[in-house]
Amino acid sequence: MTSLAVVDSLDIQIIVDNVTDSLSSVPSFIETELGGLGRRRGGAWVLGGGCLCCAAHGLSCLLTVKIGGRSHSVLFDTGPEDRVFEQNVSRLGLDLGTVEAMVLSHGHWDHAGAMLRALQLALDRNGGKRVGCYVHPDMFRSRAVKMPDGSFRPMEDVPLPADLEAQGGRVVCTREPQVIADSVFVSSEIPRRTPFETGLPGQHRRTEDGKGWEPDELLIDERFVAVKVRDKGLVVLTACSHAGVINVLNHARESFPDVKLHCVLGGLHLSGTNERVIPQTIEALKGFDLDVVAAGHCTGWRAMAALANAFGDKKLAPLAVGKRLSF
Repeated sequence: MTSLAVVDSLDIQIIVDNVTDSLSSVPSFIETELGGLGRRRGGAWVLGGGCLCCAAHGLSCLLTVKIGGRSHSVLFDTGPEDRVFEQNVSRLGLDLGTVEAMVLSHGHWDHAGAMLRALQLALDRNGGKRVGCYVHPDMFRSRAVKMPDGSFRPMEDVPLPADLEAQGGRVVCTREPQVIADSVFVSSEIPRRTPFETGLPGQHRRTEDGKGWEPDELLIDERFVAVKVRDKGLVVLTACSHAGVINVLNHARESFPDVKLHCVLGGLHLSGTNERVIPQTIEALKGFDLDVVAAGHCTGWRAMAALANAFGDKKLAPLAVGKRLSF
C-alpha cells in the first residue's frame, strides 16, 4: 500500500471545463466563478465579459493542499490550447509560480494543449525553477479516431518529453505510481476489469514503424490523481475516465483500502457511444457510497441528468469553469 500523508485541506480550482455556470445554486463547499470574482476584487468591480472565463472542450484543475502549515500546488492537465488556459488563469487571479508539479492524465490534446505555455507561465513566476512533469511513456505516439468511412482523423500530438524539458520541465516518465509532496498520489496504470467499460471506441495510435494505425481503445496511459483529506477521505480526480470510472474507483480503493472514498471529480466519459453504459455505471457507482460526485468535461448531459436522478443535489456537484471546490 502506498504511503500518503493526510492533508488538512484541499482546494481544487477548475481552470478549464466544457461549460460555464455561475447562476445555478451550489453547496457550501463550492464557490462559483462570479463568487470568486467578488471575493478577489472586493466591492468595486463591474460585471462584464472582460472579467469572465472561457469554457472549452477539455479539463484543467489546480490542486492546492495544506498540510502542517505548508501549502503545495499541483496542476492536473491544462485544457486544449494556450489562449483559453492563459486567459482563465489571468481572470481567476491564479499564481502559477506556486505550482511544484504538473500531471498529464493521458495523451489527448484536450488535456495537454497548453502544457508548454503553462510551464512557461510557472517559470516566469517562480524565478526559473524547474517544475516536475509527470507523464506516462505511452502518451506520445500519434493518435487518431477511425471514422465511419474507414478514414482516420488525426489528433494533435501532445508535447514530447524533450519539449517539456526544453521548456523548463523536470520530466518523470513512468508507469509506476508516484507521490508528489508526500500528499498527491499519481496512480499506476488502471486495471481494466469491468465488462462494460471498454475504452474509447474508434481510438487508434500510430504503429511503431509510423506507417499505419493500430487499435488503441483502452488508452492504457491514463492515470488518476488522489488526495487523502482529513475527516473526509479520498478525493479522486479522473480527467476523462477512458479506463471507466468504476475501474478508476476500484483501483483507488485497492490502492488505499483503509480510506473512505469521499469524492470523484472529473470527466466520466459517458457521452457519445458510451451513453449506452450510463445505467450500468450509475448502478455500480452506488456501491462506493461516495459523498460527492463532481462530474464535468466529457460526462455529457444525458449522463448528468441520470446522475441527478440517481444521487440528487446532496451528492451531485456538476463542474464548470471557474468553480472552486474546497474539501
